[in-house]
Amino acid sequence: MPAPEIDIHSESFLHSLMRKQLRLSILCAASFMVALFGLPLANYFWPEFMATRIAGFTLTWLLLGVGFFPAVWVIAWVFVRRSTAMEREVEEDAAPRKAVPEEAIR
Repeated sequence: MPAPEIDIHSESFLHSLMRKQLRLSILCAASFMVALFGLPLANYFWPEFMATRIAGFTLTWLLLGVGFFPAVWVIAWVFVRRSTAMEREVEEDAAPRKAVPEEAIR
């Protein structure tokens, strides 16, 4: 039994794709907000712990100087990778399907 034909221009398909994109965007934005506001909140709630010295730097400066950029890079990488995968799925759904001989199905 062949897969049902998907109309990528239908309202339901477009709404589904937009929901997936919105979910991904919200997840990445929330992750960025945690990274952005997490350090100041950690400094506020745990000042003694954040003042701990590691290799001559306080934990605050170490996280800010070494941890923030890679965290933002990972968030961006995940966003690009997943949104590209979504686009690839749409392209595959839009591609004309080749007829499969009945012998191959059995």
